[in-house]
Amino acid sequence: MNPLISAASVIAAGLAVGLASIGPGVGQGTAAGQAVEGIARQPRRREKYEVLYC
Repeated sequence: MNPLISAASVIAAGLAVGLASIGPGVGQGTAAGQAVEGIARQPRRREKYEVLYC
C-alpha cells in the first residue's frame, strides 16, 4: 500500500473519531446545564434531578 494513502487514512480516522466525540460532549453538557437550571428553579426537588442527571 502506498505510504501516503496509509498516512492519510490514519489522519482521517483520527479526525473522524475526534469530531464524532463532539456531539455526545455537547449533549451531556446540555443535560447537565438543564439539571442545574431545574435545581435553581425548584431547590426542593434537588434530589430527583441529582439522581437523574448527575
